[in-house]
Amino acid sequence: MQYVESILDLVGGTPLLRLHKVTEGLRPTVLAKLEQLNPGGSVKDRIGLAMIEDAERSGLLRPGGTLVEPTSGNTGHGLAMAAALKGYKMVFVMPDKMSSEKISLLRAYGAEVVVCPTNVERESPQSYYSVADRLTREIPGAFQPNQYFNPRNPEAHYRTTGPEIWNQTDGRVTVFVTGIGTGGTISGVG
Repeated sequence: MQYVESILDLVGGTPLLRLHKVTEGLRPTVLAKLEQLNPGGSVKDRIGLAMIEDAERSGLLRPGGTLVEPTSGNTGHGLAMAAALKGYKMVFVMPDKMSSEKISLLRAYGAEVVVCPTNVERESPQSYYSVADRLTREIPGAFQPNQYFNPRNPEAHYRTTGPEIWNQTDGRVTVFVTGIGTGGTISGVG
């Protein structure tokens, strides 16, 4: 029998798809890495799982602990999926410009969502960064992965996404293109 023990075992290993229509008439082979096939639907599943597992190994996140993270969405979803499956409490702090769907998805994973005003400076005590920092200090057993500065963010792509692409293309990569948020994917794969 072939099966996995946890949906978290399905993070990564996404296929490449050759793009035909958008490259019609062009010589290069253009491939898309189908990261939406990760269980949470995003490349951010990789970094969410990596940051949580690193925190567990280092003792920063213990059973019964609470994950607190400022997020505008996709990394929060990757963290929420992994945290929910591992039994952690979650508090996500978001700016008020985020869609109700992103907030609802985090709540569906069992997270508490704190919404903060967007029209304040980053250093303001009301900013979603400052509120997350305060909650991390105030909640016993809280851990903040801090996607923006956590080296496990790019490392997850260095260990998984990059080698997958290299192996799937037999090392025939000339250009890699990705969107940039925190910069973890491009700096890890590149």
